[in-house]
Amino acid sequence: MPYVMTVSPDFPPAQIAGWYIFNTWLQRQLGVPIHVELFSDFASQRAVIQDNGIDLIYANPFDAAMLVREKGFTAIATPLHKSDEAIIAVAIDSPIKHIEDLQPGIRIVATDDPDVNLIAMIMLEPADLSAHNVQTQTVDTYVLVAKKLLQGQADVGFFLRDAFDTLSGMIQRQLRELIRSEIHVIRHVLLASPRLREQHEALRRILPAMNADVKGKGVLESLGLLGWEIQEQEDTEFMIDLMDTLVN
Repeated sequence: MPYVMTVSPDFPPAQIAGWYIFNTWLQRQLGVPIHVELFSDFASQRAVIQDNGIDLIYANPFDAAMLVREKGFTAIATPLHKSDEAIIAVAIDSPIKHIEDLQPGIRIVATDDPDVNLIAMIMLEPADLSAHNVQTQTVDTYVLVAKKLLQGQADVGFFLRDAFDTLSGMIQRQLRELIRSEIHVIRHVLLASPRLREQHEALRRILPAMNADVKGKGVLESLGLLGWEIQEQEDTEFMIDLMDTLVN
């Protein structure tokens, strides 16, 4: 029975093929069968995780806490020079120029990406806004977040920085960034399950070397990554503690 790999649903759709290419490369390197299972939303992915159906996951920081502390996953690697940052944006013709211009009752559009929404809500605090005095609409993708802004159906939108930066030029020109986070230490992490324990060391060996190999570099480019670096368990625990602090 093959191992199962999945990816946090917040990755850009343009990278879908890249993850299948990465999986093919990984199987050849490890010599074990791995099946890719992608999910369109966090709820369906978490249901499979709870049933112990995932062995390798490129996880968002919010879910990393559950995976490490409840499911015994081990941190393997994290992308080079790539932190998770949130952007709050408005339509280009919006009268809103600063966070402080926002008023209670504003209409927010967002995905169900937990760490992005957490960071973005913290950035709204200078306007005395919280989940209790705003209207929030949840959509499936960041393209739909942009669409709602452009159609005037929301006042502000929450974006993962990478997702915002990969929107088409035409869409980006119709949006205006209000603010972006600069936290730096919150990052997606590649985590491996206890069932994959025999491959942990091999993963730690081959992933950091990917960008030194011609084929590996091509795979990284398909994922929009520069490379991988080892993620120590202590660093993961620090990030989880930070996420807990932000939540509370």
